[in-house]
Amino acid sequence: MSGPVAVSARGWGWRYATRRAWAVRGLDLEVAAGERVLLLGPSGSGKSTLLAGLAGLLDDGDGAAGGGRDEGMGDAEGALLLDGVPARAARRDAVATGRARTGLLLQDPVAQTVLARSGDDVAFGLENHAVPPEAIWPRVEAALRGVRFPYGLDHPTSRLSGGERQRLALAGVLALRPGLLLLDEPSAMLDEPGAAMLLEQVGEVLAATGASCVLVEHRIAGWLDLVDRVVVLEPGGGTAADGPPAAVFAAHGAALAARGVWVPGSRPRVQRTPRREGPVLLQARGVAATRRSRARAGLPPVVTDVDLDVRAGRALGVLGDNGTGKSTLALTLAGLERPAAGRVVATPPLLQGLRTPEPHRWRPRDLVTRIGTVFQEPEHQFVAGTVADELAVGPKRAGVGEREIAGRVEDLLTRLRLETLARANPFTLSGGEQRRLSVAAVLATRPGVLVLDEPTFGQDARTWAELVALLDELVAQGSAVVAVTHDDRLVEALADDLLRLGPEPAPAHRAGAA
Repeated sequence: MSGPVAVSARGWGWRYATRRAWAVRGLDLEVAAGERVLLLGPSGSGKSTLLAGLAGLLDDGDGAAGGGRDEGMGDAEGALLLDGVPARAARRDAVATGRARTGLLLQDPVAQTVLARSGDDVAFGLENHAVPPEAIWPRVEAALRGVRFPYGLDHPTSRLSGGERQRLALAGVLALRPGLLLLDEPSAMLDEPGAAMLLEQVGEVLAATGASCVLVEHRIAGWLDLVDRVVVLEPGGGTAADGPPAAVFAAHGAALAARGVWVPGSRPRVQRTPRREGPVLLQARGVAATRRSRARAGLPPVVTDVDLDVRAGRALGVLGDNGTGKSTLALTLAGLERPAAGRVVATPPLLQGLRTPEPHRWRPRDLVTRIGTVFQEPEHQFVAGTVADELAVGPKRAGVGEREIAGRVEDLLTRLRLETLARANPFTLSGGEQRRLSVAAVLATRPGVLVLDEPTFGQDARTWAELVALLDELVAQGSAVVAVTHDDRLVEALADDLLRLGPEPAPAHRAGAA
């Protein structure tokens, strides 16, 4: 592997090509070789941008390395150096020599999955770094063992859950044996056992290799024992705090919590609005859920025998370990997957005159006004060129008038702190901003049922509280919410009922009181 890498940012800044505001600016930061840094800051303060810069993925057109997608293009100022070499050039040199300087684990594991078979996906990075063929597969197998990947080399990546993809993506990073490990919210898609395992695995890798590490994480419990230092990014530029974890939180903890930074011992409070239980809107009876790709392969459903009622004025939390079928069940309830067995039917209050009660048979226009869905990967539902236009897409399809659409868009931009990003391209937003936009885009159509997959992913404490308060308000007004989540705080603040899914093969499941 490469030796531990030292990082130096000297007045560094980055602005995406489609944005006026700088994502990061005026950053001065030194990370010694072998040092482990936890990077904190409010949503939109540039944490993910800094990691992308360190990985050499941001292109200011200097020609130091290959091209990239538009959202990776922009303007740079100052210097961002790895062992004294500009980060883009360091990436180019690493590819040429077969010795990876950096390894980046992204917020979204789907974006890091590139090939159809799991083993090939891990091998992809090694092949790109010109690792000798005879060394590739031993390193692939060792990396998969290291993350305790539960499947063989030939297992299709299309059949992995979000958490399983995250584990595969980590194996791909570790197989590179980088001198600088960059982790962008690595546990966000993981259940508690998976998050604990990830923490253990990263600790073992760092202890064995001595690699440097820069980590972005909102679930900081446990990680504080692994890092040497906490750096808090200032949204306006520079840093707000820098030092050993205990010292930073002792001196700045209250101020940081007030600004939305997750700090130990702080817990945002959301006052639950009084609710009045309404009629059942959606019923599932004897439902088995599976993805189309799995059904085509002749594989059994991932979830079976689910009975539940989705009722107006109540929120249902869907819980379970990674791979138990939570997202698949959510898509089935939302009418985006056909049940493999049993039925999902809408009752008259949700049907509103439609002929068939089965949501998977509805036309898109009829579905969007009745059941709104937020996918696990927010960028999969973006279709417009700006944030404001994205919020208007659903209401326009539903035939809402222009004046009403403008009012809804303005309200949601304000409520979810997206007003300064109204003209920005959705793909240039941070992960937390993209998640808020994906939720807002669904809320803009005002459906009776909302099916949300990890709705609080990537949020700082302040935006988390605002998002949860908005969902609570909608439930109190008579909407029904189904939320797939690993966020215990969301369950405590919002859920009236719980559905827990177990490992395959699953027994009968029934939603019960929380």
